Amino acid sequence: MGKYESTSLRNVAVIGHGGTGKTSLCESFLFISGKSDRLGRVDDGTSNLDFEPEEQKRHISISSATSFFDWDKYKVNILDTPGDANFFMDTKNCLRVADGAVVVIDAVGGVEFQTEKVWEFSDELSLPRLIYINKMDRERADFFKILDDIKKRLGRKGTVCYLPIGSEESFKGLVDLINMKALIFDDPGGKFKKEDIPSDMSGEVKKYRETLVEDIAECDEELMDKYLETGELSAEEIKNGLRKGVISGELIPLTCGSAINNTGIISLMDMIVSYLPSPVDRGAVKGKNPDSDEIEERTPETTSPFSAMVFKTVADPYAGKLTLFRVFSGTADSDSGFYNTSRKISEKFGNIFYLDGKNQKPVELLIPGDIAAVAKLKETATGNTICSEEAKIIFEEVPLVPSLMSFAIEAKSRGDEEKIITSLNRLIEEDPTLSIRREEQTKEMILSGMGQVHIEVTIEKMKRKFGVEVELRQPKIPYRETIKGKTQVQGKYKKQSGGRGQYGDTWLEIEPLPRGKGFEFVDKIVGGSIPKQYIPAVEKGIVEAMGEGVVAGYPVVDIKVSLYDGSFHTVDSSEMAFKIAGSMGFKKGILQCQPTLLEPIVSISIEIPGEYMGDVIGDLNGRRGRVLGMDTKGSNQLINGQVPLAEILTYAADLRSMTSGRGTFTFEHSHYEEVPAQIAEKIIAKSKNEEE
Repeated sequence: MGKYESTSLRNVAVIGHGGTGKTSLCESFLFISGKSDRLGRVDDGTSNLDFEPEEQKRHISISSATSFFDWDKYKVNILDTPGDANFFMDTKNCLRVADGAVVVIDAVGGVEFQTEKVWEFSDELSLPRLIYINKMDRERADFFKILDDIKKRLGRKGTVCYLPIGSEESFKGLVDLINMKALIFDDPGGKFKKEDIPSDMSGEVKKYRETLVEDIAECDEELMDKYLETGELSAEEIKNGLRKGVISGELIPLTCGSAINNTGIISLMDMIVSYLPSPVDRGAVKGKNPDSDEIEERTPETTSPFSAMVFKTVADPYAGKLTLFRVFSGTADSDSGFYNTSRKISEKFGNIFYLDGKNQKPVELLIPGDIAAVAKLKETATGNTICSEEAKIIFEEVPLVPSLMSFAIEAKSRGDEEKIITSLNRLIEEDPTLSIRREEQTKEMILSGMGQVHIEVTIEKMKRKFGVEVELRQPKIPYRETIKGKTQVQGKYKKQSGGRGQYGDTWLEIEPLPRGKGFEFVDKIVGGSIPKQYIPAVEKGIVEAMGEGVVAGYPVVDIKVSLYDGSFHTVDSSEMAFKIAGSMGFKKGILQCQPTLLEPIVSISIEIPGEYMGDVIGDLNGRRGRVLGMDTKGSNQLINGQVPLAEILTYAADLRSMTSGRGTFTFEHSHYEEVPAQIAEKIIAKSKNEEE
């Protein structure tokens, strides 16, 4: 492959719902372009792009993969992205560095939920797109139904450039509406022969050709004048107008085919290089000067200062960390230094290479638009901006998607705890939507992610890459205890066993505090009934006793304890005696104050299509939740409410099932509330069983 100018580069993300055939399409690109000598298949483990064992086991893309091919004097970098909601952050990071996207839609399934999500994010980035309706050879494939679906679900119509000839088993070619020719598929390598358009399609072809020309004319005043005057545009004018409309975001060209059979692929590849923008067409990238906070631009020219963005990190136990980045401006070569504005550190490139699936191709010099990788950077991570130290800039990162599901993890082998932390931290570098923390109250190690598949894949990777095995279980809920009544109680500790004894005597007043106020200790001793030096020991004894409540062993909160009287012994009293006395008084007094159990309540925000509203609200009520308000977000409905944490441990999977994968939610801790009596009884019984 020769050296390219930035104008001849195309950086294309292939996006869509899981199972639409994105990876098969990329494999077809590589095969038809001559880049690969075999057509890689996802289902038999021969894929060039889905090469991770976890992907081959599940037949889905879990991680984005990059490759490139040569087509008609252009170099096309492809980013094959995951279509599963569990791995959406990876897709978003790829879209952030792409210049255009191919949206793959199943000719049977139509526009599914994850397609809507990637479409929304592409809109946010003003990313030019093409649409490829895949699997036209499948039973129940319906091109025209999918056109309606696109308009209804995505709020945009595709500009049809190719019509299918036949469908299902009889799908045999395309009508090229630009050059007005039939392309009849003629060999497994994707080639076709040109013929006249079938006469039985003339009405349909006329209708869609007129729509195509009208769509293009509407984007260009000059073309509109010519169209109104002559009623037609030349093929060259259509192509130029189409390119202009795609780059401006006004037009979204649409074609179709079958990736697994290499049909309709050549037309799509032609569309990619003809209509999607180069880095130069996309223009300057805006960022912030970290020293002045002023907005600056970097133009995609070799003479501009170097700037790039890291969009992916791969944890490899043998090669070390691989860092993938996209160059926005300037040039870079092996052994040159750079400044990481996000981390405020300087690092140095080692050998730079293009990633081709799992293979590496060394490269001497990178130019604007290049997508490349480097090994063994110590500090640089996904989302970071790297640039010339003399011209610092920082680009906006893609905001992290909040975790939706958590599991407690425990090492299968004793002594592996340290290994778990180390290996998970390596995997978190690769996938920042993962997080690990230790829950202080329950003493559990909690792994959080986007869903059950996400967590399971992480555990499999940890075993394969780092040899660490763990067990998963549902995390314990961090319940707490409090009181509803008040009391006055004596806590007295007296021990005599020859020699110096132990003596501490306290009178405590115990009462509840408002929810969320924690703990308050008040010293009301007057007249020296307890010497000053022993009072902190009384408080310490109470605080230690609060760590394990009397109801079910959970920490006690929202309580006020006043020390108002007591007595001491000049010889036998000590700090230890008063600490024990305070603890004894507290434990005895709590039982007299109507102790009760509290549970964590979370604020939840659920986004769903309107048709699922009744089911989701009914389900939320069944989880002891309450709806606080409803709103509209685009074409979806937003339900805001509160629900006990204990009721949503598996909500990610449940909501997906309830809404055919189209519902999403976020939640955050809000406050603690009293547990209803019948549920509290079960929690207390379970706690006592575990203790025994």
